[in-house]
Amino acid sequence: MISFAISRQLGRINALDYFATNVNLSMPKDVPQLPQKANPVLVKQANIFADLPAQLIEDFQQEFQLNEWHKGDYINSDILMQRFYVVIEGQLEIKQSNAETGREATLDMLYAGDCFDLMVLLDNQPHDVIISPLTTVKLLSVKLATMRHWLWTYPEFNQQFMPYLAQKMREKEQQASSLILNDVPTRLSRIILKHINKIKFYTGVKEEEHQHHLVNGLNDDTLARMAGSVRQVINKQLQLWKKAGTLDKKRNQLIVKDLEALEEAAKFTETLPNAPLMQDQMKD
Repeated sequence: MISFAISRQLGRINALDYFATNVNLSMPKDVPQLPQKANPVLVKQANIFADLPAQLIEDFQQEFQLNEWHKGDYINSDILMQRFYVVIEGQLEIKQSNAETGREATLDMLYAGDCFDLMVLLDNQPHDVIISPLTTVKLLSVKLATMRHWLWTYPEFNQQFMPYLAQKMREKEQQASSLILNDVPTRLSRIILKHINKIKFYTGVKEEEHQHHLVNGLNDDTLARMAGSVRQVINKQLQLWKKAGTLDKKRNQLIVKDLEALEEAAKFTETLPNAPLMQDQMKD
């Protein structure tokens, strides 16, 4: 009996050893790891802070934390009620879904320089969205209360923030009207052009010639969500453009070969924010 009891106890110890060695006891994936503190150089990379006085940036940076999310991570939207985020690197999709139909719609595509969540910042109400990193994303985050305090206290910061807010409002207006007024080819071409435009606007390093019109991270499903369409329709249009030599398509990558043809399909009546930059790079 003694031998049997010892054997059972040893079995329990071995099982515990196995559990401790082989089972991952780390925090759940939706709980962000403890972030690092930011520094003034990182803070200046965000457009809404870039032109602030050095002393103000020094004061602000003490309140920031540096976060990093990875493609496929589950990010609980409850965090938006706690902190305000600024993307400094990577690409992030904000979307909503219909549980009954399974359909999804892209609300916003965020790039380096973009901030979120503006709605929660302004009305302090929960925002039921899906936060989906499309790449490894590096972010600065600050407490919502601190962000509001900065906006109400520092006029120089408010002056930089308000134009960004107006820009996002105009984007939402254009997105809503385009769904009603424009066909799929027009909406899709505008999405691709604006994607190129935003990447160039926030990239300070001169890229190689063959990468000038390279679009990464937008597969057919993502483009369908952004265009308010379905994957089959988007794929058909991309194949037509591929046949015409407008672009080439490889998995999650689009290579724009004929920018003028795409601009013609987009039927833009306004100039993109950094259109001169695009034209200058085309001449290089």
